Amino acid sequence: MDVVIFIGSESDHEVVKDALHILEGFGVSHRLEVTSAHRSPERTRALIAESEKRGAKVFIAVAGKAAHLAGFVAGKTSAPVIGVPVESAGLGGLDALLSTVQMPKGVPVATMGLGKTGASNAAILAVQILSLKNPRLKKKLEEHKKAMAAQVESASKKIQKP
Repeated sequence: MDVVIFIGSESDHEVVKDALHILEGFGVSHRLEVTSAHRSPERTRALIAESEKRGAKVFIAVAGKAAHLAGFVAGKTSAPVIGVPVESAGLGGLDALLSTVQMPKGVPVATMGLGKTGASNAAILAVQILSLKNPRLKKKLEEHKKAMAAQVESASKKIQKP
């Protein structure tokens, strides 16, 4: 498997649904696991080790509130880690964003925007990372970008009709 997505709780599944579809659309093998840096640190540690043995190349960690999951994963692997902070009732996601983005020197986490959009962008970034050594993925990414550009052009033409 190429990409492993860790979500901090079952409620985060809704946040990653589109990201899962993106990875499937690009034909990227992936796995989704519920685990917590705080509530199940031994499980998280074991999942990271097992995933690396199975060939994981990129980790995506999705969590809200204290959002230590991405940092925990980054501390246990040398693979790229992409963090996705999730909105919460208390501080609207600012707590998760700051927790994810403020990593100490030497323990990088690529931090995406909040929630569903951030998770989708994490999937695209994972595909971009994998495409560095995979010409098939690189070609699919180029096609994806062309399709997005065509959608923008089409939308522009619709609103510019006299």
